[in-house]
Order: sequence, then structure tokens, then C-alpha cells
Amino acid sequence: QVQLVESGGGLAQPGGSLTLSCAASGSILSTNIMRWYRQAPGKERELVAGISTGGSTNYADSVKGRFIISRDNAKTTVYLQMNSLKPEDTAVYYCNVLQGIVNYWGQGTQVTVSS
Repeated sequence: QVQLVESGGGLAQPGGSLTLSCAASGSILSTNIMRWYRQAPGKERELVAGISTGGSTNYADSVKGRFIISRDNAKTTVYLQMNSLKPEDTAVYYCNVLQGIVNYWGQGTQVTVSS
């Protein structure tokens, strides 16, 4: 089992920045993919960004150039640096770890972008 604990959500103004963190514990494998998803009210959950243990990254088109995903050297914590925030970035953000064919999810953290 893998446990994920997110932190760093909150309220930001348009154009502002927030950084989310997700700490993983438990049965962490040497190879996995850590990802951030988000779900806005009335919308489906969508992939925001992902990073492999090798450091390869991918981003949703809507956040490219504004968000940066990274992970620590121990490969157990993933970060999402969110810059130039827009009201449409408002959502619950979920941390996800994919190990083999098993997905693990965090409880989610609310991000609200509003003036």
C-alpha cells in the first residue's frame, strides 16, 4: 500500500503562485510515475502533469509554460509549482502514484484562484 498526503492548497489571486506538495509513504517502488490531477465542480477529473522516476515530464496543454512538476531526490515527494494562476485553475488537486497497474490517490487539496 502507498499513502499520499497533499499540502499547499489555498487561495491565490489571478496571476499569483502556489506550490503543492505530495508526500508518499509505504510500499514505494523504485520505478513509478507521480502525477497531479484536478477536478473542477461539474467537470471530469483531468491530468495536469506527471513525472517519472527517470525525470521525464508531461503537462496538459492548459498548464504548459505555467506549471512545473518536480520530485525530490528520494523520489517520494512530488511538487507542483503553479505560476500565473487563472480562475479556471480553480479545482481540487489530487496526487496520484502509478506503480505497475495500480493507482494510488491522495485525498485532494483545494486550490481557489479569485480576486
